[in-house]
Amino acid sequence: MSVVAPPRPALTERQARVAVAVLFFTNGALFANLIPRYPEIKADLGIGNAAYGLAVVAFPVGALAAGLAAGTLIRRWGSAHVAVVSTVLTGAGLLGAGMATSVVLFVAALFVAGAMDAVTDVAQNAHGLRVQRRYGRSIVNSLHAVWSIGAVTGGSMAAAAIALGLPREHHLAISATVFAIAAGVAWRFCLPGHDVEPEAEPDSEDRTGRAGTPMSRPRIAVVLGALVVIAIAGTLVEDAGNSWATLYLATSLHAPEALAAAGYVALVGAQFIGRLLGDRLVDRFGQRAVVRAGGFLTAAGMSLALAVPTVGGTILGFASAGLGVATLVPAAMHEADRIPGLKHGSGLTIVSWLMRLGFVLSPPAVGMVADAAGLRAGLLVVPLAGLLALLHAGVLRPRAREPGG
Repeated sequence: MSVVAPPRPALTERQARVAVAVLFFTNGALFANLIPRYPEIKADLGIGNAAYGLAVVAFPVGALAAGLAAGTLIRRWGSAHVAVVSTVLTGAGLLGAGMATSVVLFVAALFVAGAMDAVTDVAQNAHGLRVQRRYGRSIVNSLHAVWSIGAVTGGSMAAAAIALGLPREHHLAISATVFAIAAGVAWRFCLPGHDVEPEAEPDSEDRTGRAGTPMSRPRIAVVLGALVVIAIAGTLVEDAGNSWATLYLATSLHAPEALAAAGYVALVGAQFIGRLLGDRLVDRFGQRAVVRAGGFLTAAGMSLALAVPTVGGTILGFASAGLGVATLVPAAMHEADRIPGLKHGSGLTIVSWLMRLGFVLSPPAVGMVADAAGLRAGLLVVPLAGLLALLHAGVLRPRAREPGG
């Protein structure tokens, strides 16, 4: 049987894909410009570790406070409009945090930046999924890969600014301005008009077995809960790499300082590769199979690394975890956006909002376990996250059936 290639996307769709990719890039780059400046801000404000720890939590707290409003804003103004405006406001909040002359102002600015970042996150994913529906194939994983590139670019910009001795307020003003302009230009090429309700995919069934059939409220709650678990599993592994990989290699395994950073680099690098490959894998095997395989790879790879602790094996373990969770958050968001019976944007908003609990709760949870039983025990959160993704992947869609199959 011959296979008919999907139609080539029209110019409008291709332009919109580039435009929404720019929005993902700017979102990754904005906050990454501030993070390397944190030690300088802490010193200038004269605060201790405990006060600093409480202050920076304002960003995820702001995200939790405002995240649920994103769906309403998208339905009222459209995902592209909301994504661009909230991007500009995120940059303004981060600039305010960098210029703050007191802890109160620093916390307030971070709170605003976190709130706007949460709205941006939902809106850009909603528009990316809208573009994906026009394409007729998966592209959302590649958009998240672009976000990763943006984060690396933003961090590199900050490192260069510090090396050049550029004052913090000037550096962050440049960052906010450049990415506001980029978002504004991207807006011109986004899909026009308001968002519309996602249509049922013709060659796949929903979890009731009937395409597009609205679910009961209890069933919606069960599916949303499983999607939140999948998304949080992804954030748990990301945070383990961000917060603990270098520390574990340096202190528990006594790796040289330069080599200790390889755990984090291996995780984010493998995650980036996984997102580049993720769309093709999803199109070929379906979201369910890809997430199950990723969950197994995460659980097995990191379990082996923790069971037989060596520097090389641990670096490979973090790489397997990054590769395994690469598609988890995009898969959960894609599925949440298509739940029959929910208003457009509501499922995506709920999953994105609750997903951030992983970033808020994971560091103290791992830290408490590490204090009680060692960091090696605390990092069991990584294989646990892979197992959770594997067990809950059944709510995701299987591979679409071939026409006439």
